[in-house]
Amino acid sequence: MDKRYTLPDLPYDYAALEPHYAARLLELHHDKHHAAYVTGANTTLEKLAEARDKGDFAGINQLQKNLAFHLSGHVLHSLFWRNMSQHGGGEPERELLDAIKDSFGSLANLKGQLNEAALNVQGSGWGTLAWEPLAKRLVTEQVYDHQGNIGNGTVPLLVLDMWEHAYYLQYQNVKGEWVKAFWKIVNWEDVRQRLQKVRTLDLGL
Repeated sequence: MDKRYTLPDLPYDYAALEPHYAARLLELHHDKHHAAYVTGANTTLEKLAEARDKGDFAGINQLQKNLAFHLSGHVLHSLFWRNMSQHGGGEPERELLDAIKDSFGSLANLKGQLNEAALNVQGSGWGTLAWEPLAKRLVTEQVYDHQGNIGNGTVPLLVLDMWEHAYYLQYQNVKGEWVKAFWKIVNWEDVRQRLQKVRTLDLGL
């Protein structure tokens, strides 16, 4: 059984999210940057297998860091594409909206908190809305790179890419405009379906 990671197809064509997300930006982001994380994850797994075969784990620290970085980059980007839609924006349906109100008080509060988390990432990273299964609530997280500063057990539902490669070609250094544009193409139905799947997650703790 081939367990290599593969680059997923986009659920829309390159121009589908314009004018909020330019076709050329989407093409580069998916075909080059995301593809590099897929390659990086597969290459690292091969090197780990080689280390096991040789019984030589001198490079284990770097290999584990590389796996976390590339695999998390692959997962977050795969989610990111589906979190956007040419039919997006507006407000979520009642089920998701009620969950948001339970955890944040209002949709406006969620947007404000997630905006600040995303805009204030130090260096490269993501702002995310995640499900925390222990308390069974929604939380925002500020992810460093692709894998740092997240709670163990949380499941990302909505992710906002704040790496410069995600927006610079179109928005340059005005990343606040990118964040505003994201809400106009956010796919709330995708987020609702993801929440529905994870609400029964039990960590056994």
